[in-house]
Amino acid sequence: MGGASADLHHHESDIELTDAERSETNNNAGGSESKHGTDVELDSGRKSEAEAGEGHYVEVTMDIHGDSVALHSVKDFDGVEEEDEKLGLTGKRLEKKKSFGASVVQSAAIRMKQLKRLASFSKPAPKHFERTKSAVAHALTGLKFISMTDGGAGWDEVENRFQKLTANSDGYLPRTLFAQCLGLNKESEAYAEKLFDTLARQRGIQGGSINKIQLREFWDSISDQSFDTRLKTFFDMVDKDADGRITEEEIKEIICLSATANKLSNIQKQAEEYAALIMEELDPDDSGYIMIDSLETLLLHAPEETTRGESKNLSQMLSQKLKPTYVDSVILRWYRDAKYFLLDNWRRSWVLALWIGVMLGLFAYKFVQYRRRAVYEVMGHCVCMAKGAAETLKLNMALILLPVCRNTITWLRNKTKLGAVVPFDDNINFHKVIAVAIAIGVGVHAIYHLTCDFPRLLHASDEKYKLMEPFFGERPSDYWYFVKSWEGVTGIVMIVLMAIAFTLANPAFRRGRTKLPKPFNKLTGFNAFWYSHHLFVFVYALLVIHGIKLYLTKKWYKKTTWMYLAVPITIYALERLIRALRSSIKSVKILKVTLYPGNVLSLQMSKPQGFTYKSGQYMFVNCAAVSPFEWHPFSITSAPDDDYLSVHIKILGDWTRSLKTKFSQACQQPLNGQSGLLRAECLKGDNSSINFPKVLVDGPYGAPAQDYKEYEVVLLVGLGIGATPMISILKDMVKRLKGIEEEEVEEGAVAKSGDEFKTRRAYFYWVTREQGSFDWFKGVMNEVAEEDRRKVIELHSYCTSVYEEGDARSALIAMLQSINHAKNGLDIVSGTRVMSHFAKPNWRTVYKRIALNHPHARVGVFYCGPSALTHELRQLALDFSHNTSTKYDFHKENF
Repeated sequence: MGGASADLHHHESDIELTDAERSETNNNAGGSESKHGTDVELDSGRKSEAEAGEGHYVEVTMDIHGDSVALHSVKDFDGVEEEDEKLGLTGKRLEKKKSFGASVVQSAAIRMKQLKRLASFSKPAPKHFERTKSAVAHALTGLKFISMTDGGAGWDEVENRFQKLTANSDGYLPRTLFAQCLGLNKESEAYAEKLFDTLARQRGIQGGSINKIQLREFWDSISDQSFDTRLKTFFDMVDKDADGRITEEEIKEIICLSATANKLSNIQKQAEEYAALIMEELDPDDSGYIMIDSLETLLLHAPEETTRGESKNLSQMLSQKLKPTYVDSVILRWYRDAKYFLLDNWRRSWVLALWIGVMLGLFAYKFVQYRRRAVYEVMGHCVCMAKGAAETLKLNMALILLPVCRNTITWLRNKTKLGAVVPFDDNINFHKVIAVAIAIGVGVHAIYHLTCDFPRLLHASDEKYKLMEPFFGERPSDYWYFVKSWEGVTGIVMIVLMAIAFTLANPAFRRGRTKLPKPFNKLTGFNAFWYSHHLFVFVYALLVIHGIKLYLTKKWYKKTTWMYLAVPITIYALERLIRALRSSIKSVKILKVTLYPGNVLSLQMSKPQGFTYKSGQYMFVNCAAVSPFEWHPFSITSAPDDDYLSVHIKILGDWTRSLKTKFSQACQQPLNGQSGLLRAECLKGDNSSINFPKVLVDGPYGAPAQDYKEYEVVLLVGLGIGATPMISILKDMVKRLKGIEEEEVEEGAVAKSGDEFKTRRAYFYWVTREQGSFDWFKGVMNEVAEEDRRKVIELHSYCTSVYEEGDARSALIAMLQSINHAKNGLDIVSGTRVMSHFAKPNWRTVYKRIALNHPHARVGVFYCGPSALTHELRQLALDFSHNTSTKYDFHKENF
């Protein structure tokens, strides 16, 4: 068998072995070619449904040896399927008997030309391009002009929008409103106008507007389930002069439209280069144009075998392992849900149960104590309720400081085994829960005193009031007596200060979502939250005074407020003192400043002596030029073994904007023609003329992601700038894996790194909106792809601005991506060696795939990003833990 036959075995676009011959070849020759050459079936063109019903079909089998074509056999074929679309997609190429000789010669010539093009298309490991079952599924989901992400992908919605948009135009829809009528976004307007022009040209419509009947015709073409119809429409969109050929200039134009619709500015700038790349691959003969069959070949690139097999296994596992189990008994359902809840939250549960139990005990103790005192005769249960609430307030005002003692928590996490039973990752959540309990306690305490106790004192009889004279002195004349006392003033001021801090800590204010008119707009944002929270200094001072000046308690040792507060305040004060001393002693020098696209500032600084940290941890950064008092936390993006520290800061609030301004002023602006990145790498020497703002750092502090080494399998998920702790982990993993390899090479060496490093498989998913965001960690992604020789780390990057796979607006981007990655090893979207995906990940599929690959394993899921995705990832972790043998431990870090 000649070389052409060998190539044909791998390249079958519209050329396919018959089922019988394929079976015979596999059985008799073990997958090799037959002695007669490769048998192929050719067609002379697609037939209409009418012809399919009336004409007589034959099956033509030919032998191809080198450049020669020989007729092998002609057979009658009577069992023609009625569904023309299914017939075309399954690859059965049938030949009509009329014009037989001309059809055979013409078809053979065309197929030989296709064969040569396919042979030159992909140099390494050729793939199948025929419309087999795998390509059928690929085709049915490809080139969709209306996707699920568009607003209202149905004719009823389109019709309603048409009525509204044409209310004042005599029932005619102008070209400029076509995108809006279809429910497409603004970025797709140019693309929709191109589609409008194509559909109008196909139907001979002129004038730039259409009526409702014509819109319905347009809609039928757009939503047609036939891949051939969609392919023809897409081809005509590119072929603007309608000559049946696509030139390089036409490809460049459609690349620009696709890049605009998908917000890919870098691709738009390189449209000419990419157009030349497509022509180079699809037009190897330099004819200056490509035909529709070449476009079809590229669009129907079949999925990898491993992917198809994996999808089959995933579907099988889904049906077998994740079937919902319904329990008839309400009691059994309650028991099952309670069991799962305790298994998933036992550490949180025992801490909350202990805390609530202590509060109830203190409340009951004080309630009973005052129930037995003389004051109960005058004030009744009101004083019992007020004093019970006051006792819980003492406890909670002490406890609320402990979750924010970060040095203490980090020490306990790193140096003790308490992390196995205490959920240190929930420290901020516990801080918030205690704050809610304080708000409730303050409300109960204040309401019962102000609305019940004091009025009862004023209206008590002389006989009963004599019981109160040892505590209140002579009978007060009015209500104002209680308000202006030490107890009243300190209590009311504390309530006001705590109300301010509580309100501005609400996410709506803290994240700046609430828009207030000037000058009240200063009350929103992180700065307002940060400064209002430091009112606690005055609150605690007033609380101590309030606890000393008590009406009903005169003996000092019974005034217990200071006893509750002494230890927590001391620990917190030492924490702040340590931060001040450590940051002033461990000074850092700025080594490099980079301003990336997407408004991210990267600072690379010298590593202070003795500054040891773990991947996933964070540190606080202070810049006196912006604010001498504010410290802001940022994940460390450098690896523990690096000789420098680095952070990536997303410009979001007032402080980060000011920080960017200060460093931008110190750095030289980029020259014309450069990438637009602001870089300075000049402070490594002492003779630098650039004076960067002084930066102080404090840390490191423990974070959930630092525990990744406890798992053999980890799933790392970062949304946008939330990838920062994961980047440090990836760099650390690569260095550890290299260390293990070096130790294994040395004869008799003990792999120390492997003893403390359990992780053997990592899946990293980075999801970002903008193409420019990939520049943030481009170097790290490339380093991991190159250095991870054992393929331990699986990298996935997603750009959500690009429409999902199968959308016509991203079809050309996908083509370019495949060609450029195969030829140059670089992804055109991310600019890295890692192929990026379009739209958002299907997280359920991600979990399924890991469960399939790692049965009976415990997987650590580490997520950093906005809280919107937290619930979905946590719920999936619970679902798969309950329904498969793979157990998922979910850890999150929100910002």
